[in-house]
Amino acid sequence: MTSDGTQEPPLTSGSDPFAATGLPDTHLSVCGQQIRYDVRPGAPGWPPLVLCCGIGASFDVFDAFVSALPADLTIIRFDVPGVGGSPVAPLPQGFPQLAFMLARILDQLGHDKVDVLGFSWGGALAQQFAVQHRRRCRRLVLVSTATGMLMVPGHPRVLLRMTTPRRFHDPDYAATVAPFIYGGTARRHRGELRDMMEVQRVVSASRRGYIYQLAAGAVWTSLPFLPLIRQPTLVMAGRDDPIVPLVNARIMTRLIPDARLHVYPGGHVELITEPHSFTDVITGFLQTH
Repeated sequence: MTSDGTQEPPLTSGSDPFAATGLPDTHLSVCGQQIRYDVRPGAPGWPPLVLCCGIGASFDVFDAFVSALPADLTIIRFDVPGVGGSPVAPLPQGFPQLAFMLARILDQLGHDKVDVLGFSWGGALAQQFAVQHRRRCRRLVLVSTATGMLMVPGHPRVLLRMTTPRRFHDPDYAATVAPFIYGGTARRHRGELRDMMEVQRVVSASRRGYIYQLAAGAVWTSLPFLPLIRQPTLVMAGRDDPIVPLVNARIMTRLIPDARLHVYPGGHVELITEPHSFTDVITGFLQTH
């Protein structure tokens, strides 16, 4: 909300960004905050899989990945405050508050225990949730992520481009910088990334919401509590990730007691650009007793 009590607009114009897209626009109220969410129902027998998005991205970025997952797997997605269809919060929220909010979302949806997948910035939220609500998280999947402010950083020029949400509301700019900041198949998927960012341009983060997300990561680290993550954990990392160098995944795998590392040949957004190459590894991990 802005200072005069009105909702802060997204980075693009338009009073109803979902009206012309056909995108899910279902909300629930959590801790006084409206949260946009989506549930793809599956068959009973396995816990739902909760997906936590990267910085500035609405949950629609996972569409292709969700389609590639088995149809009998229940999928829960949500937009954090200030992103997509979730209005920005009055004040910044750190990962402990966001993890508490996720637990309340699951309460309202009627799910006690879940598996959690965190992608990039969402990996921090997933780690926090796994420790803070350990009885509710059965298994953990961490993709293209690290330990927050205490990590081995990418190149400064790459990180500088990450401080602006421009790539989410300027598809041409996103296609131009994608090979440089994402690496991997982003080098040859410029057109597809541009199309994806055209959708994200409609439902991306507000400026204030993006700043709040940056602030959450700037004051948080999981490094001291990684040994407290007791859930079986799958850490997935690309060899060509300019944002999160591979060494971060090796550190996390070494410090999380029951973690295994899967290294793939691509870059930061492979889960988005090549989802079918991930599904067998992830579903195999989730279905292991």
